[in-house]
Amino acid sequence: MSVSIAEAGISALPDNASVQWWDRDTECTLVLATPTAEPELWDDFLDGALRSYRKHGVEQAIEPSAVADPATTSLFLTAIDDAGRVIGGVRAQGPYRHADESHAIVEWAGQDALPRVRKMIADRIPFGVVEIKTAWTADDHRGDRERSRRLTPALARMPLHAALVLGAKFAMATAAAHVLARWESSGGVVATRIPATPYPDERYETKMMWWDYAEFTRTADPDQILAIRAEARALAPMLESIEAVPAMLTGL
Repeated sequence: MSVSIAEAGISALPDNASVQWWDRDTECTLVLATPTAEPELWDDFLDGALRSYRKHGVEQAIEPSAVADPATTSLFLTAIDDAGRVIGGVRAQGPYRHADESHAIVEWAGQDALPRVRKMIADRIPFGVVEIKTAWTADDHRGDRERSRRLTPALARMPLHAALVLGAKFAMATAAAHVLARWESSGGVVATRIPATPYPDERYETKMMWWDYAEFTRTADPDQILAIRAEARALAPMLESIEAVPAMLTGL
């Protein structure tokens, strides 16, 4: 039986995995955890996401499985302000074993580009693929919009943290083009060969973005590279609890 690179290095992340650090730029505590480790924080994350997506009329973009079964989420990141309020976050799924596990297959359903989407994901599965989903920031309190602007770079670092912790070489995300433009700062590259899809409805042109953990420093902003490396050191307790760390991540 053959074993893929990803399967050989998949991290056995404990259910109680949770780390936190202070982010000076946002003046927030950032918490990276599994839903099982931080159930109340997970509930706050989902409540905020549903409220934000509903406000913009795109609540259908939140997968029902994410709400019904926390086990579909491998890790989630939340930002907590000095009042103890969750003001934003993002979650990760994977590593995937099959391309059809990705929500991108749903988003490009019925589009001519679907076979290319499936192949692009499938080609990377042997090296490890995680998917970044349900990014949101609060905008229902005074000052939230300015803090949301400062929070976006922190959320944009999640693909690299998820890849590191979960033992994947690649991270992917799908979102409207104007949203992905803000995530390029962490080294994300838009898949230009994949045409946009009208998801979740015709108001949007959703595109696909990829991060390569081994190559992100080629395209990431210098400030983001420094922040990613600093936060990777903050993840040390979580990494120490993992049974298998892929060879590509050693020596970080």
